[in-house]
Amino acid sequence: MSTVAVHDQEPDPEELMREYVKNRGDIFEEWHFMAKYIPRTIELQHDASGYILKNDAKSTPDQELSLPMRELGALCMLSAKSDLRFAANHVRRLYRAGITNAVIFEAAEAIAPVVGHSTISLVAQAILLANDPKYPFGKMPEGGEPKELTPFPEMKLGREPVKPVAPLAESAVWQYAMAIDAEFAKRTVKFVDHCNAIGRKKEHALGRGARALIAIAALCGRGQKEMCADQIRIAYAYGMTKRQVLEAVSLAQNMTGAASSEIGIKAMMLVDADK
Repeated sequence: MSTVAVHDQEPDPEELMREYVKNRGDIFEEWHFMAKYIPRTIELQHDASGYILKNDAKSTPDQELSLPMRELGALCMLSAKSDLRFAANHVRRLYRAGITNAVIFEAAEAIAPVVGHSTISLVAQAILLANDPKYPFGKMPEGGEPKELTPFPEMKLGREPVKPVAPLAESAVWQYAMAIDAEFAKRTVKFVDHCNAIGRKKEHALGRGARALIAIAALCGRGQKEMCADQIRIAYAYGMTKRQVLEAVSLAQNMTGAASSEIGIKAMMLVDADK
């Protein structure tokens, strides 16, 4: 007797892809190919990933993070995996949302302490690919990169702490390193603080709280529950909500699986236990 679950009816691949394109705006050709063989898988995947990235007809009014914030996280996660073909598509999606290269690089800074500063150069490569007329995926807005930034909600969030946050240099880890190699510790902490918009005089779009959300997603992808919990504490200290944190956790799922979401949820539960 077969143990394979049987659904009433498999989705029609062509109809499924029409809906996918309608909700997302575009899609890569391999999705049409996959839909021929595993339409139910693609349907369920789109239902989940479309919700996470706030695609049309998949989002709900109670979601808190904006579409640009979700796209910034997705772009950085894809770049960290060197998936530039997909990442460039998200650059164009950000352009269509009115997001400039300067803000994209701020998001790249936020993920760099978690996955390496080389990811900033990978984000740069994704931007260059998106601006290549030969790149066929996703509509490029007329004129390319927006001339002016379209404000989005997270620009006003997480700018100032609502409770004290200890400096990174005072953490036990970096105090330990400082005693062994002070130059290494000082230079690294200075770079990380800069990437987290700490002590910067130049105006920036993403504050510490918003940058913590990007780091949270990246740490979920790396399986770092305790370090993720540390960033969650920082996000809360900068006024980010539990819903915003969970939505940030979910941003890792499309690239690194539901296991990443479980790691982030366990990190949230770990922080809840502090109280």
